[in-house]
Amino acid sequence: MSIAEVYSGFATREAHGVSPAYERLALAVSRDDEVLALLGTLPPAKRQPNLLFGVVRLLGGPVEDPAAFHDWAVANWPAIAAEMRSRATQTNEAGRCAVLLPVLAALPRPLALLEVGASAGLCLYPDRYAYRYGDHQVGSGEPVLECAATGMAPPAGLPEVVWRAGLDLNPLDVTGPADLAWLDALIWPEHTHRRARLRAVAAVAAAEPPLLVRGDLVDDLPALAAQAPAGATLVVFHSSVLYQVPASRRAAFVEVVRGLPGHWIANEDPDVLRHDTLPEPPGGALNNVLALDGRPLAWTRGHGQAISWFA
Repeated sequence: MSIAEVYSGFATREAHGVSPAYERLALAVSRDDEVLALLGTLPPAKRQPNLLFGVVRLLGGPVEDPAAFHDWAVANWPAIAAEMRSRATQTNEAGRCAVLLPVLAALPRPLALLEVGASAGLCLYPDRYAYRYGDHQVGSGEPVLECAATGMAPPAGLPEVVWRAGLDLNPLDVTGPADLAWLDALIWPEHTHRRARLRAVAAVAAAEPPLLVRGDLVDDLPALAAQAPAGATLVVFHSSVLYQVPASRRAAFVEVVRGLPGHWIANEDPDVLRHDTLPEPPGGALNNVLALDGRPLAWTRGHGQAISWFA
């Protein structure tokens, strides 16, 4: 797929109906020969829209007006390229806990959670957030994670979590202003509710920091999993992570995680983590597949805003 096709696909499949600014911008970049040529100087894994737009936001550049974006990006390309080479998209959207909760709440208690690609670990606190599925609320307090749910009954309650750990090539620290600024820059322009949510969930994590380990999802996973307390159900999970992993390493990860005790929850693009048979996804937007131990259960939206159960 060409760089232009990546950006036009992002506009139509991911940003459409979710972020007018990024839909507009991604379409403009897909037709902008000068910016496409600059992106072509980066390694393939560093050309993605979320990374480019997040870096421009982090550096104070414009993302609302495509013409202003073009001029700013061309003028500031050395700084943009340096940041894109050194960073990765680490969107730590706690809203994804809303699509994980139906599975987590049904597993044997207590749980030992281990997130692969944990970023700052904000999805390691599903027991600390409240949720609203239509008119049904689970839990109390703030933040309340909203999720449109079809084909399922809302979870009856919250899971019991006794251990939480994360594995990431570059763990982030929400108590550090620089890391929090990067997480903020990755939130799409119009999503003020997600920006407010980031502050709320960061406060939860800062009050009781998780164990975050710098490491590789294949080489270092077994050792971290072995630290889970005896008597707890180990749950290894990940959301929108494997697209950043080469196909051969994805296959190695699947082999490793299947060999661990406990359970494995995946919430990934079906083109990245494939399943033999799937029903048609709802609508034309990009959906992930929620799966437990390799068995697909539901379609989910990327930020946890909707789940459509089909199992």
